[in-house]
Amino acid sequence: MHIVITDCDHESVDIERAGIEAAGGRLTLCQDATPEGIIKNAIDAQGLIVQYGQISAEVLAALPDLRVVSRYGVGVDTVDVEAATRHGVAVCNVPDYGTEAVSDHAITLALSVLRDVTGLDRRLRQGQPSLAPAQPIFQLRGRRFGVIGAGAIGMATARKAAGLGFEVVLTDPRLTPGETTNEGWAVMSFEALLASAQVVSLHLPLIEQTHHLIDAAALAAMREDAILVNTARGGVVDTDALVEALEAGRIFGAGLDVLEEEPLAAGHPLTRFERVILTPHAGFYTEESYAELKARTAQNAVDVIAGRRPRNILNPEVLAQS
Repeated sequence: MHIVITDCDHESVDIERAGIEAAGGRLTLCQDATPEGIIKNAIDAQGLIVQYGQISAEVLAALPDLRVVSRYGVGVDTVDVEAATRHGVAVCNVPDYGTEAVSDHAITLALSVLRDVTGLDRRLRQGQPSLAPAQPIFQLRGRRFGVIGAGAIGMATARKAAGLGFEVVLTDPRLTPGETTNEGWAVMSFEALLASAQVVSLHLPLIEQTHHLIDAAALAAMREDAILVNTARGGVVDTDALVEALEAGRIFGAGLDVLEEEPLAAGHPLTRFERVILTPHAGFYTEESYAELKARTAQNAVDVIAGRRPRNILNPEVLAQS
């Protein structure tokens, strides 16, 4: 059993190595995410573990022994899942490892923007103790917190928002507007949520249907005192449209952990706004979630190669072909 990590920015892969070697396998860390590098380094591999590498149809066709691609994290937009299925290659991810971490981060961003925590801190350090530049500051209780995407992270965020006193509302294609969840939260249409929520928190995968879901029209539909929180995928938001909406004062602010282009370029227009808080795709991270991510990513690959159904697989039909 040979498993190749095509690329990762982790300090160590000891957790992955321990799990793979315990199963009798061998791990190689390559750090070359180009198609040519992946093909060269994984020519005899049965499994790939990837972070940013693009696993295209070309790469898949060039690796005849490959049986599984296991990605660190939730999104698999860097993997051609259809091509993998045609080649009988399982595609695995870890969709729920960061539920608590990411939902914590979404709430932190919302509260920080609403109370201008970073602005108050920065000005105080500069000898400006006045509260006036931070006004208006809003209380949480009674404000409407809209969750777009009712998966595990979205529901965890909703639970935490409700615990702080927010009025929680949800929208999701799998839920019917007008219904009420078991938790007592109202389900709304996408349009109604945008028009009424004072916090709009995104918890969606990046797929064709969600690309630029938050565009100029969506931003124009939001309240002027609303803030946008994105801990999902940068491409769900049209960045240029967001900058324009902030410049025009059409929305109050934003808390963004993910962006269309990462890392954020120095001097990017988003850095000009006082009520925009930016973090470097850090929402996933806690010591606990980081270790879980690494262990489960490796275990998914081991399970497929060993002929077992992995915990998370996007194309389970390939298992019947093995």
